[in-house]
Amino acid sequence: MSEPTEFHAQRHLFRHTLATLAYRCGKTLRNAPAGFAEFQAGEGARTPVEILAHIGDLLDWGLSMANGERKWNDSKPLPWDDEVNRFFAAVKKFDDYLRSGASLQASLENLFQGPVADAFTHSGQIGILRRMAGAPVKAENYFKAEIQAGRVGSDQIPPKREF
Repeated sequence: MSEPTEFHAQRHLFRHTLATLAYRCGKTLRNAPAGFAEFQAGEGARTPVEILAHIGDLLDWGLSMANGERKWNDSKPLPWDDEVNRFFAAVKKFDDYLRSGASLQASLENLFQGPVADAFTHSGQIGILRRMAGAPVKAENYFKAEIQAGRVGSDQIPPKREF
């Protein structure tokens, strides 16, 4: 097998980044208590379901820039479980596009620094809101997590070590 080109290596790393987002954000979404979607941290603060809808919009926007459409949508939040499904579907669509080998109409660097980095930030916000709502997510040694490019669904391998 020949050595991958730098472009293919970068694309693979970007796909691994999306898989990492699916793993880490998925952890904050799983087993959320009843009513968490509407938890209000303070006046004017986004609720968890509003943040999750925004993450879905960011991933859709990233894909649209990758394929040259460059379209932003400011979605009205769906019910929690539907937004969770939308999140995983959006990560999968983005990953599928990258896996397909289709040409990119935006640089991987810009796709990372814009929508993907923002999605990680908002995933962390949901984690903080879980703690504030009295339902914290267990910490984990993410270095040891079994994260693989292409594994972007809700069916993640369970953590090796939580604390």
